[in-house]
Formats: sequence, structure tokens, C-alpha cells
Amino acid sequence: NRFAQLSTSLSNLHREIHPPFPVVNSSTMVNVPKERKTYCAGVKCRKHQVHKVTQYKAGKASNFAQGKRRYDSKQMGFGGQTKPVFHKKAKTTRKVVLRLECKKCKTKKQLCIKRTKHFELGAKKAESGHQY
Repeated sequence: NRFAQLSTSLSNLHREIHPPFPVVNSSTMVNVPKERKTYCAGVKCRKHQVHKVTQYKAGKASNFAQGKRRYDSKQMGFGGQTKPVFHKKAKTTRKVVLRLECKKCKTKKQLCIKRTKHFELGAKKAESGHQY
């Protein structure tokens, strides 16, 4: 019984030190450099190389994808809106996805970083002190 109490108090202490989800201060600006040296998994490299960093942007949705064709055929005719329209937006931040392109072999990979409201790519830091 005493052992069980001790183990539960230890697990509670562990939960306080290491929360189950990453703690993100989403109010801060995330600034990422435009170049980054990281591992390239391309067949030509397979070692750390300089990568060009850009922000991932989803492409234009195709009208001929199966889901879009099914949705359009269901919407045809009378009967109004047939599928639910999402209104209950709760998140105020977005997960940022970086697109890394190896400068040597042009292999591309994606890297997801934490949630943030403000994201900048290669912005210069404002120097503190007097500016002439």
C-alpha cells in the first residue's frame, strides 16, 4: 500500500516536470534561417549538407480527385448542402512545415516544427542600441 502511494506521487512529480504535450509559447515569433546544414538522405549524399529552407504550401486542389468528384455529384440537383460545413474553429496557431532542398543533389524533404502564430523565414534581427 505504501509502495503504491509512493509510485503515484512519483508519477505525478514526473508529470509536472515532463508534461505529456510540448509546451509552446505561441506568442513568440519563430524566425528560421534560409539555409540550414542537416542530414541529406539522397543516394548521392547520405551525409550532412547545406539545405535551402522554404515554407511548404499546399498545391491547388484538383477537380478530378475522387473525393471532389464524389462531393460534386452528391451536391448536384435539389436538396441543398449535403455534407457538413466546418464552423467550430478552435485553433489560433498553425503547424509550420519546412521544405528542405539539398543544394548538392536537389533532394527535397519536409520537416514539421511546432505550432506558432507568427513565422518568418530569414528575417534580420533588429539590433538593440542606438541606430544611426
